[in-house]
Amino acid sequence: MAHQGDSNVIEAVVQLLSENGFANMAEAMRIVLNEAMRVERSQVLQAQPYERTDRRRGYANGYKPKTMATRLGDITFDVPQTRGVEFYPSALEKGVRSERALKVAIAEMYVHGVSTRKVTEVREKMCGLEVSSTQVSQAARLLDDELEAWRKRPLGEIPFLLLDARYEKIRHGGSVVSCAVLIAVGITLEGRRMVLGVSVSLSEAEVHWREVFADLQARGLHGVRLIVSDDHAGLKAAREARFPGVPWQRCQFHLQQNAGHFVPKISMRAEVAADLRAIFDAPDAAEAARRLELTIRKYETSAPKLSAWMAESVPESLTVFSFSPAQRRRLRTSNMLERLSQEIKRRRRVATLFPSEASLLRLVSAVLMEVSEEWETEKIYMRVENSSSPQPE
Repeated sequence: MAHQGDSNVIEAVVQLLSENGFANMAEAMRIVLNEAMRVERSQVLQAQPYERTDRRRGYANGYKPKTMATRLGDITFDVPQTRGVEFYPSALEKGVRSERALKVAIAEMYVHGVSTRKVTEVREKMCGLEVSSTQVSQAARLLDDELEAWRKRPLGEIPFLLLDARYEKIRHGGSVVSCAVLIAVGITLEGRRMVLGVSVSLSEAEVHWREVFADLQARGLHGVRLIVSDDHAGLKAAREARFPGVPWQRCQFHLQQNAGHFVPKISMRAEVAADLRAIFDAPDAAEAARRLELTIRKYETSAPKLSAWMAESVPESLTVFSFSPAQRRRLRTSNMLERLSQEIKRRRRVATLFPSEASLLRLVSAVLMEVSEEWETEKIYMRVENSSSPQPE
């Protein structure tokens, strides 16, 4: 049964087209899709606006404008937002740029003879994208120009730098190998997140991280106050060479995972994890150091290797105590990049084997560019102290 709102929308569209003909087709599309998205949000929430019901799964959270290029020209839609449940209207294709990159990757796999049955099925539904070598090259070139410009855009003062890597499978020299995707994210003086750069290489060796840092600095990156990352030998050497004197925060999440390698009994893991969390959650640096010393002594007899490892490694994860509690909460881990990694994984769910490093870089760049653009429209991520820019209360 149609709601009164549905009838009103239909009447508005009919009147619009009857009075203006197809000249106002774009406005008609905007009205129809806005209403369709609103209805879809209510279906996801399992509740109408302001309705009280036990079935409700979340809450409406206003609208966000989104301009999309269509055959009728640019149209700005009012995209419904939600709180408490993930939602994006099926009427709009989220990640248009990354979808193009994915389609090119799939087409490349097909052209180069590395496709699977699943890839072939998807290729047949790729909205008319041809799979000849010429068509694929043209599509890739158009996308590459846009992504290269984004990867080379100028930077400025970035107080906080977060780094991580993930691995994807590519074909290289006739073999299937793992390729490292090196990602750099920054938090600006205004407190907003920004993807600064991405690179692909066959390893996380020092030379590759040095190239990443050199590129960031050549584009104007300066004023880094803290670097947050996992403990990796190649990254550490490159960081010390390119950012000498900049404090380093070892990711507390990764450090807790690393601790498992030194716990002698499975039955001890929960207790060790709780002890580490107590250190990380200390109110200040002095208390964190006191708790660490007690924990080191606690395991000297029952787990001497763990005790020695804690003495050497845990202090590297306490650098963040030099910052305010609010900043500390945001900078204690590099989990922000873990979420980026999951988004990359989700977007490349079909193309599980890339035909080349260039194909992998194209898709990853498209995904990260879109995420970074979304971050620009979101609220302030973290209050940055000693900034000349106004900060929200």
